[in-house]
Amino acid sequence: MSATVKTPQRAVYPFTAIVGQEEMKLALILNVIDPRIGGVMIMGDRGTGKSTTIRALADLLPDIEVVENDPFSSHPSDPEMMSDDVKALIAEGKTPVLVAKKVPMVDLPLGATEDRVCGTIDIEKALSDGIKAFEPGLLAKANRGILYVDEVNLLDDHLVDVLLDSAASGWNTVEREGISIRHPARFVLVGSGNPEEGELRPQLLDRFGMHAEIRTVRDPHLRVQIVEERTGFDQNPQTFLEDHQVQQTALQEKIVEAQQRLSHVSLDHELRVNISQVCSELDVDGLRGDIVTNRAAKALAAFEGRTEVTVDDIKRVITLCLRHRLRKDPLESIDTGYKVQKVFNQVFGLSEDEDAVQNGATPSMAGAMRS
Repeated sequence: MSATVKTPQRAVYPFTAIVGQEEMKLALILNVIDPRIGGVMIMGDRGTGKSTTIRALADLLPDIEVVENDPFSSHPSDPEMMSDDVKALIAEGKTPVLVAKKVPMVDLPLGATEDRVCGTIDIEKALSDGIKAFEPGLLAKANRGILYVDEVNLLDDHLVDVLLDSAASGWNTVEREGISIRHPARFVLVGSGNPEEGELRPQLLDRFGMHAEIRTVRDPHLRVQIVEERTGFDQNPQTFLEDHQVQQTALQEKIVEAQQRLSHVSLDHELRVNISQVCSELDVDGLRGDIVTNRAAKALAAFEGRTEVTVDDIKRVITLCLRHRLRKDPLESIDTGYKVQKVFNQVFGLSEDEDAVQNGATPSMAGAMRS
């Protein structure tokens, strides 16, 4: 697969030009490297660049090979990401025609119905012609890409459940009047929202792999830099893109290499035990927290060009993986990120002073770093 960034037909703000919001950017990159992490929930203030960042990442990724005229963007060789029609074609000994296309980026509107999301079966055609007439939905379109739900906390809980089921299993099943159709639906699910407009139910929130919290930048110098960058892009998009072409290409190649390296990354047994101990001491329900932290730490090691996970890798991802799985006390004002880091330091044998020195901060700031 080529790692060449092509000039887009429609100018999209470059990912490498986004200032700040490191937590959100890291969570998105790790999910692209390993979609099994389970997606990202991004909660934060309005106007903090959530949508811009997600679209920028989708545009950054290299083209993928798909089967021509296939509505599911079927993978040419992986049966887990291949439609039944393509499987049947290969079983007959035929070679499907392949084309390159951009990684799908699908926006799910708030008012979408279940039929629009999952797809519909034409019962009349099925009964009269004896064929399974299926009209693909947004899940089919999102296969092998990114499905973005803005204001996911305002979406109907049933639809959120459907999205999470498909994201976890990699398949979407539509059943109607005794007719069942199944197609691949493996995508990175990204949800965003403003906590002031309502929280997602804990049962649903827990099923997102990672949870990034973003806040409005307060530093006036950084705010000016962000405004100037955006103004430069709006005034002359092509020049702005050309100025960031080298960084874009470098990051794209780094992500592709990380995807290829991921299967070779190992995580020491003792570190896995410590991760589970952190989850246990934080009273995290279920095992999703353990699994996601393991996967995210491996993805980060792969991204950094290593094949062994370090304690620092775990430290950088564990808050993202666990903060939304903690039981909330309405009377408690302590930030959940701080709680996760505090227990992490205890379990991994890092004192607050050591933690602060490692991060170049004062002891009072220890535990809140990278959270």
